[in-house]
Amino acid sequence: MKIHEYQAKELLKGYGIPIQDGVTIEDAAQAEAAVDQVNAELGAEQYVIKAQIHAGGRGKGGGVKFSTSREKALENIQNILGMTLITHQTGAEGRLVKKVMVAEALDIKQEFYAAITLDRAKGMDTFMVSSEGGMEIEEVAKTSPEKIVKEAIVPGFGLRSFQARNLALALGLEGAAAKQAVGMFQKLYKLYRELDCSIVEINPLIVTEQGDLVALDAKINFDDNALYLHKDVAEMRDLDEEDPSEVEAGKFDLNYIKLDGSVGCMVNGAGLAMATMDIIKQVGGSPANFLDVGGGANVETVKNGFRIILSDPNVKAVLINIFGGIVRCDRIANGIIEAVKVLDLNVPVVVRLAGTNAEIAKELLANSDVDLISADSFEDAAIKVVEAAAGN
Repeated sequence: MKIHEYQAKELLKGYGIPIQDGVTIEDAAQAEAAVDQVNAELGAEQYVIKAQIHAGGRGKGGGVKFSTSREKALENIQNILGMTLITHQTGAEGRLVKKVMVAEALDIKQEFYAAITLDRAKGMDTFMVSSEGGMEIEEVAKTSPEKIVKEAIVPGFGLRSFQARNLALALGLEGAAAKQAVGMFQKLYKLYRELDCSIVEINPLIVTEQGDLVALDAKINFDDNALYLHKDVAEMRDLDEEDPSEVEAGKFDLNYIKLDGSVGCMVNGAGLAMATMDIIKQVGGSPANFLDVGGGANVETVKNGFRIILSDPNVKAVLINIFGGIVRCDRIANGIIEAVKVLDLNVPVVVRLAGTNAEIAKELLANSDVDLISADSFEDAAIKVVEAAAGN
């Protein structure tokens, strides 16, 4: 789960990490009060207006504006709130800005990057910093990998003091700033572990002209599987920032991720779903989604899966690829027949069933009056669905 910058900053603040503070609003009618509040409470006379969407690159897209005066801040709020912001992470369709943060402007002396995430290859959390703050870390990794310094954190030990000092020294910090960084990095890792985060990122982490270390921006993502432990975090979820189809799938415990292709996929098991998408690509097609209906799939599961797949107008054909282990193939077949009848499908459907009661399932499909394309093998199914999508 992702949250907005202003929410991430509130969490940082709760752990004693200095942030660029401000006020977040959803209505242009609140603009004057917000600017005046930032002036009164933070002593700000210059402001930064920041669009709140779940995507990076906001500044390049025009979603972050420095404002030299109250009047300019009000003008920038009017321009940003309600705009469709397009960045390299939103895609060409962009994202509607429904919230803006009115933040205090700070005098920046230096910019850094700091983040924590899991290094799956090592099986350890990794704390990384870079002197190239404010830049996209992917670009830094590509052009100047030596400028990214990492500390692997041994499970059970946490971020040790010498590691935090190494990170501070890697940024060239000295004296009070280095001491402040050590404390900040340890608090940051505490937040990461206690809230079951999948990533915590501060970019940029700045040193002000006054010598203070401050989180100018913040990104925090969470492990969905641990949200039941953090009700307050779960309440931060903004459904407006998520794909409607993915939100709808979640209501039925379906694992669905929308992609850009034309072949809809309904599969049981994450591994088989990944393999299905791979073979579709290998035979010249492109998957429109990842959809794992799970081991307990039934008639309702199949119907809901169909409905969600077909809500994507790019889908030109659907591949149902089921291996009957826990779930019986005949149960899936009944679900397919009922779903096709109820939903009045207007795209070709290719079905490949294997495993428990597969032969019974094939008979059910063959004796039904629904229009389906049967496939025998994995490859046969992929070829048929790609051809069907191309011809539809």
